[in-house]
Amino acid sequence: MENIIYNKVLVAAVIAWFLAQLTKVVITLLRTRDLDLSKMFASGGMPSSHSSTVTALATGVGIQEGVESAAFAIAVILAIIVMYDASGVRLAVSMQAKILNDFFHGKIKDYKQLNELVGHTPYQVIVGAILGIAVAAWYC
Repeated sequence: MENIIYNKVLVAAVIAWFLAQLTKVVITLLRTRDLDLSKMFASGGMPSSHSSTVTALATGVGIQEGVESAAFAIAVILAIIVMYDASGVRLAVSMQAKILNDFFHGKIKDYKQLNELVGHTPYQVIVGAILGIAVAAWYC
């Protein structure tokens, strides 16, 4: 267990996730002048931490194991599925949550607002992917 910190691929993925989440905090700070540390653990927004994490993982595996390895193939397919889901299904969920929140606002007494920041735009996914690739290329 103590050797897990020496797993460069895992560490690169965690660094990519951390940097993406930290970027969300900084963007919020610049836009609203409010230090909202809850953004460190929130989904949705710019850049996609899902994309940064899985592309760092795939890039790191490609560097460590080679692009012809089965591990790289698995990591790439995982990355594609996660990024497709983030900009497809989860983005649709975000849009539906906004519509429902707008519709039910003030109409139901104990209505608990749905989370509208669940998915990502394709641009947010691409920026997250570039971040993940860059981190893994630098660290691995």
